[in-house]
Amino acid sequence: MLVSDQTAFAGLTGDQVDIVEPATGKVIGSTLLAGAEDVAAAVTRSVAAQPKWADTAPAERAEILLRAAQLIHDHEDEFVHWGIRECGAIAGKTTHEVHSARGELIAAAALATEPYGQLLPSTGRMSYGRRIPFGAVGVIAPWNFPLVLAMRAVAPALALGNSVLLKPDHQTPIYGGLLIARLFEAAGLPAGLLEVLPGKADAGQALVADPRVPMISFTGSTRAGKIVAATAAEHVKKVSLELGGNNATIVLADADLDAASSVGAWGSFLHQGQICLTTGRHLVQRKVADEYLDRLAARAARLKVGDPADADTQIGPIINATQLANVDRIVRASASAGASVRAGGTHENLFYAPTVLADVTPEMPAFTDEIFGPVAPVTVFDTEDEAVALANATAYGLTASVLTAEPFRGWKLAERLRAGMVHVNDTTVNDDPTVPFGGVGASGNGGRYGGQANWEEFTQWQWVTVRDTPPAYPF
Repeated sequence: MLVSDQTAFAGLTGDQVDIVEPATGKVIGSTLLAGAEDVAAAVTRSVAAQPKWADTAPAERAEILLRAAQLIHDHEDEFVHWGIRECGAIAGKTTHEVHSARGELIAAAALATEPYGQLLPSTGRMSYGRRIPFGAVGVIAPWNFPLVLAMRAVAPALALGNSVLLKPDHQTPIYGGLLIARLFEAAGLPAGLLEVLPGKADAGQALVADPRVPMISFTGSTRAGKIVAATAAEHVKKVSLELGGNNATIVLADADLDAASSVGAWGSFLHQGQICLTTGRHLVQRKVADEYLDRLAARAARLKVGDPADADTQIGPIINATQLANVDRIVRASASAGASVRAGGTHENLFYAPTVLADVTPEMPAFTDEIFGPVAPVTVFDTEDEAVALANATAYGLTASVLTAEPFRGWKLAERLRAGMVHVNDTTVNDDPTVPFGGVGASGNGGRYGGQANWEEFTQWQWVTVRDTPPAYPF
């Protein structure tokens, strides 16, 4: 067992807060939070430990990551347990997340031994460029997929020679923080290379503002991301932002509607819609809109809502009352503006019923806002040009999908969508450790996670030249 105590991070000096299970409201533990002094002390340790780690043989760094991957496999049940209890996630979602986090470790281990530079043309000297680590990297991760969204930055940053300061959300300090710390400790990572600092916005602010941390990786809301970016700009440091989304799935009239409604339901309702990749808008060609709505509403009505600890539960709770109130506000405001509720629209405690909204127009909040709840707004279009215009009528640009019987037609349409990721005949909810993951517009600042993109994110270029003897200059 990696975690046996119920009070996490006993050495921190901030407030002690309860860890509350969303499904039951029960207190399942407590954690101390990091204050500004804790962050400063952790940065000091991190900066001191990093140079020796960067000089460690790449194969040794890779070996530690692979041991961590094996330990996740060995302790899978413990990870899944905490993911269900802290996040309110069903077992299937949590199991998939744990497997994905293991995949991130395996993929990152491969980075450590890859070529990291290139010879450059020059005369009279050797000239080359090489990728070098930033030093101490700050990682701020959210509560919805706290394990994998931390690991996709922690693992490659460590593999490439950086030390890491991880700030998990205070609502998921064990699944998204303490388990990761204990995992790497058990894998043999030297002290100081991974400092875990659960906290609220003040801890994140202290981390971003510390001049000794030259790079910040942030995953979270667009609102919070703008604050992080502004603070990072004040200190002239690199920041990689993966933010919110209001993602569209386009259903063309030739699509298989049974398959399309399944894809749409999965995209909108998985993990109660609390995913940046969630299908936030269903754009359906008029000829098949009624049938698609009927099928989607029927699927929503059949989903079992309840305690995610129950094996047959498909929809768990919203993370907290504030988030639920925002979901309900958007549904009610859109209904008042003319949308019709075809399924759901109700809640009990933190459990919001899977909801399907018909007759949604671009002026309604169900179309314009990132809902982050189990809501499927459906908007009708006539032509492909109209579908593209509707899909692109948002500040966000994370992911999109197109469903059609003609893949080439879908591909041509997908090329016109303003999104960092597009999937033909699949859901908007897609990820893989080896792909360049990220968005454009309000969904991100151009940074990408995964595969070769990690070199760009977690290292920087250094140009080096070498001569036999110094040249004679005219001065």
